[in-house]
Amino acid sequence: MRPLLFFTAILVALANTHAQEKPHKPVLHGQHWIAITGKPAGATAGARIFEKGGNAIDAACAMLAVVCTMYDDVAWGGECQALIYNPQAKKVVGINGLGWAPTGATPQFFKDRGMAYPPSDGALAAVTPGNPGALMLMLAEFGTRSLQEVLEPAMQMAAGYPIDQELVSKINNPTNKTKLLNWPDARRVFYPHPSDGAPKPGEIWRQPDLLATLQKLVDAEAQALAQGKSRHQAIEAAFNRFYKGDIAQEFVRGSQELGGLHTLEDLAEWKPRIEEPVQTSYRGVDVYKLTVWTQGPAMLQAVNILENFDLASMGYNSSRYIHHLCQAMNLAFADRDFYYGDPTVPPAEPIAGLLSKDYAKARAKTINLTANDPEAKPGDPFPFQHGKNPHLKFLEKWGEPLTNAAHVHAKERSIASADFDTVFRSGTTSIQAADKTGWVISVTPSGGWLPVPVAGKTGIGMSQRMQSFVLDERENPYNVVAPRKQPRVTLTPTLAFKNNKPFLCFSVQGGDTQDQNLLQFFLNMVEFGMTVQEACEAANITSYQMRASFGKHDSQPGRLTLNEQVPDWVRRELRKMGYKLDFARRTSGPITAIYFDHDHGTMWGGASNDGDDYGLAW
Repeated sequence: MRPLLFFTAILVALANTHAQEKPHKPVLHGQHWIAITGKPAGATAGARIFEKGGNAIDAACAMLAVVCTMYDDVAWGGECQALIYNPQAKKVVGINGLGWAPTGATPQFFKDRGMAYPPSDGALAAVTPGNPGALMLMLAEFGTRSLQEVLEPAMQMAAGYPIDQELVSKINNPTNKTKLLNWPDARRVFYPHPSDGAPKPGEIWRQPDLLATLQKLVDAEAQALAQGKSRHQAIEAAFNRFYKGDIAQEFVRGSQELGGLHTLEDLAEWKPRIEEPVQTSYRGVDVYKLTVWTQGPAMLQAVNILENFDLASMGYNSSRYIHHLCQAMNLAFADRDFYYGDPTVPPAEPIAGLLSKDYAKARAKTINLTANDPEAKPGDPFPFQHGKNPHLKFLEKWGEPLTNAAHVHAKERSIASADFDTVFRSGTTSIQAADKTGWVISVTPSGGWLPVPVAGKTGIGMSQRMQSFVLDERENPYNVVAPRKQPRVTLTPTLAFKNNKPFLCFSVQGGDTQDQNLLQFFLNMVEFGMTVQEACEAANITSYQMRASFGKHDSQPGRLTLNEQVPDWVRRELRKMGYKLDFARRTSGPITAIYFDHDHGTMWGGASNDGDDYGLAW
């Protein structure tokens, strides 16, 4: 072997050794079912439903109810995004459980109040509640159990459960506490002791208002069944009580009391939707995502771009691999920042062009192979769907400062901004479930993380998703706030198939880092042959070049967070390419995943060691 080739082979081998370290958590092996989510108690709820004969959708609904009740960076007033594989129809469907902007939410409303974006918290940040409606839609259409059965674990927890240290720490966070104490109903929920005292870790924490709300849903179902209504009609009766009945009335009253814009019509006219997902293929693997009201298609765009390169030969986390990964993400996320929004509201997003393989090939050719491009901009996908871009005037000036926006110039940005990092990585949770009959579901619910206002006596924590809108069409003509419009979200469940059979079910929490981590998880398995648990724990990178979907929507071009294990020579090469580096001990993000082993008829479950995420299998 020639010296140069030998040296290159040694570097690739050294880079790949980081993929072979023993995982901190064991793989979950299941033959009958598997349930994974952000808290052990949530996974236990799923297991309880499975043991009662429920399918994966029933179990996922029970897990969703529990994590909302535990405020596992998600609340009942938040939003739900899911992908479901129906083995009977042999079809993947999407669940759109994202609320919409209430009446009065216009760009001018926020501009008149001196805002560059809708606020990050408070009643004005809240879209209509999505989690209750999505749960009932999924249960009615694809589940088998009653609403009472799947809500029972959550109701038991609302009646009282030992609160964990993580939630107590969030309640006691000084910034959170200041806001929570200013919202009367939130103060009652989170500070039950005299002198505004928060619960102690391990203390039995009770939420009587929430319990009463959940009981109303169960009662509505029971009354409908007693009248001879079908299971589906009974769940619909509970849905109507939430969105059109006394629960909606109290939610709206509580929101308006806090300055919110919600009306009874906003809740009554909103409905969750079953919709077609989008899909691409990568080296024989079909990958499904929800469409452009999420950031999910950005991962599909990135794999389309990366398919033009031989990634495996570069070596896991080599400088070349990291560079190609970053540049592909820069291009895909720039498109996200300009073209993604609610596809039910004009103008129409160029979805076909964005996911075109020819468009990806053209984008790949623009990559500088030796240096980071901090000015990477959105492309023009319209010619790849035989159309003309109606927003070229905005595209040509994209990236220039807007007079009414809060973008921070690169030279003024702080690479060590703790506030920026917190916003960029805003957490949620994730849910994966599957069963031996073939049902598979991936869910990324969110909204209602602390600090969160509570809507009156409903016990429902409200969403903060309005902040993901923009107010100026020059920034993104598809994601400008408007009444009855959904903001583009970061939430992004994923399903992958091989030979028309389920291959992977996976998602992750973490704001704008989500599809970055999921892209790397996917490549870890497909390109580098890791097991599902190795891929969940592997040393990922995080780029901050895309615009944050929260807060001031700013970015930090060229900044990368690497794992502490990345060797010195890789660091030196990346710095020469223009990257600004910082380091962390764990960089996988809290990924949860299921791998389907069709050779043995079993399921493998994984959850990263970056959080409390874990599961149960049988």
